[in-house]
Amino acid sequence: MESLGVLLAARIDPYLEAELDRRFKLFRFWESPPAQRREFLRENAEAIRAVVGSPARGADAEMIDLLPRLEIVANFGVGLDKVDLRRCRERGVRVVYTPDVVTDDTADLAIGLAIAAMRRICDSDRYLRDGSWKDKGDYKLTSKFSGKTVGILGLGRIGQAVAKRAEGFGCPICYCSRSEKRHTNYKYYPSVLELAANCQVLVVACPLTEETRHIINREVIDALGPKGVLVNIGRGPHVDECELVSALLDGQLGAAGLDVFEHEPHAPEQLFGLDNVVLVPHIGTDTLETSKAMADLILENLEAHVSNRPLLTPVF
Repeated sequence: MESLGVLLAARIDPYLEAELDRRFKLFRFWESPPAQRREFLRENAEAIRAVVGSPARGADAEMIDLLPRLEIVANFGVGLDKVDLRRCRERGVRVVYTPDVVTDDTADLAIGLAIAAMRRICDSDRYLRDGSWKDKGDYKLTSKFSGKTVGILGLGRIGQAVAKRAEGFGCPICYCSRSEKRHTNYKYYPSVLELAANCQVLVVACPLTEETRHIINREVIDALGPKGVLVNIGRGPHVDECELVSALLDGQLGAAGLDVFEHEPHAPEQLFGLDNVVLVPHIGTDTLETSKAMADLILENLEAHVSNRPLLTPVF
């Protein structure tokens, strides 16, 4: 049987890379200089039948069109904004992803970012380390998370997990999604503007689409207000980053906890000196346990595809 040729679109996980290399014929996309990558795809087009992508690089229309034997795209994560789903459907290319296994880590981080931003954990850590506690006395008073109304934009798997955790802190929950969820008693708002006006902590947990790009605009930020907190664990382009920076600098937004940014790996340097902002480098699912679980799910899906068995986690 012909070995499955797999293009690994970006460096993701050493374990996954090693297992792909052991089980299949592996092509490492990043080993080719950027200016030569189109030629690299053309040269190996007959051999590559699968692409494994990441939140940083997936399979766009150009890549799909340059790989005439492409059969399957496996996405290391749940966000599919780096995969051209329409082109995959047109070409009959299967798509799989890694739902469920990422839910707990991402929800944990959302709560962690909210608490860290509101209690100024990172800034107070610096205050101790630089000697300010000894020289200047006690750190300033901060804001509690417990009991605050938490609004969730996108009540999917991750959004529901965030809600469950926030409930443990005595937080009332409200949400906005494409439609009202019949299985929950959480307060539903049909627009994100209404959601922002009626919560104190707004967590972005929806998929990135053309409709949700810059869904957190200045009007929404102003509705959240100078005591409000924005937490983004979705995708950077959900938020109009220029308006977010402006609001934080002007004191028109209370605090922010950000795992994702509009132009990764670049984050707005204007935010680096603010004590009410917590910035982390897209680490939502980056634990040893979850990374291995995601890798194993990718491998199992590819093995199922090669063996003509049902895919475990198909998008289609």
